[in-house]
Amino acid sequence: MPHPTPFHTRTSAVCDSHEWRNWSGFLSAGVYEPSHEREYYAIRNSAGLIDVSPLYKYEVTGPDAARLVDRVITRDVTKQKIGQVYYTPWCDARGKVIDDGTVSRLAADHFRITSADPNGRWFQDVGYGLNATVTNVTDDLAALALQGPRSRVILEEVVEGIDFGKLPYFHLAHGTVDGFPVTVTRTGYTGDLGYELWVRPEHAERLWDGLIDRGNGHGILPAGIVALDVARVEAGLVMIAVDYVSSHHALIESQKSSPYEIGLGWAVRLDKGDFIGKRALVAEQERGSAWTFVGVQCFWPALERLFAEEGLPPQVAGRASRSAVPVYEQATGSRTQIGQLTSHTFSPMLKQYIGIGQLLTPAAPMGGAVDVEVTVEFKRKLCPARIVPTPFFEPPRKRG
Repeated sequence: MPHPTPFHTRTSAVCDSHEWRNWSGFLSAGVYEPSHEREYYAIRNSAGLIDVSPLYKYEVTGPDAARLVDRVITRDVTKQKIGQVYYTPWCDARGKVIDDGTVSRLAADHFRITSADPNGRWFQDVGYGLNATVTNVTDDLAALALQGPRSRVILEEVVEGIDFGKLPYFHLAHGTVDGFPVTVTRTGYTGDLGYELWVRPEHAERLWDGLIDRGNGHGILPAGIVALDVARVEAGLVMIAVDYVSSHHALIESQKSSPYEIGLGWAVRLDKGDFIGKRALVAEQERGSAWTFVGVQCFWPALERLFAEEGLPPQVAGRASRSAVPVYEQATGSRTQIGQLTSHTFSPMLKQYIGIGQLLTPAAPMGGAVDVEVTVEFKRKLCPARIVPTPFFEPPRKRG
């Protein structure tokens, strides 16, 4: 049975939908209101408050902590400054992604890693022989994500000791709220201006109350997983077990992906020292990847016509879909599948139907035309679409 997070007394009091998800063994609100629309628009227009406590959290400490983390991740820890946060994947020996998450450097010999799956045993195995300790602190830290254009001004009213105007993107700072300590990272999973706050569980309720109280004048709303899912697709952000399969859970070799194949090649530093999977990734870079991560935007007039053929308006607005759909080569008389969209949604901000996924590399030129399978009244149809860059939505405020 899922456990309550440290914020459950607050989230359950406002979860009118009673729709809960099991997120890593914790109760997480899917949607607070009967529909997710207001929560989504809070993320994009004001501020959404999201309980992200179920993330797995590990701390790596000791004289060899940096060596251990550098051996695990694909980014270069020797260049990571204290107070800087990395987003990174980590791989197995064949260069296939195990998981992805953030690595915060709290001190020269102290790191905090977040992940979607439990990775403690893997980190410990990788650190065999090193003078470093891996500690699971998942239950020792409560976490909230405050995301949206009003997130900064809200935090400026709530958190003391941090100059938010000088906190760079993907960096952290330490402050206080009502006298208790809080760590703030300028990170998130929405592709918008946003922050994540990390506190001891005994302070969780006071943190929630302070943010809601000061945020009411700025349009703050609690937001659930459903709204977050739409936002992260707009941001072109991958999700484990949806957009890729962890190599530790894959049943067959073809289910595994390298960082290059899921859009994370930018986070691979082949010029750093040795790390797990480096040789395989060097070889892949030389020969090229079989798959390419893409964004796809459906042609709206064609989508309207497909529904009109059945006497319906386009029924695509609503929740994001995590069910993969085939993508085909666009050619007369051809029905050759060249890949799949693994996440797709109607973007309320862009007023377009969009998706992310993988295509066979030769069939994935930017701007190329493809056909996406769409089901209308139980009939499988093809909608013309175009390969486009990700993220689909990237406001200047995200980094500014």
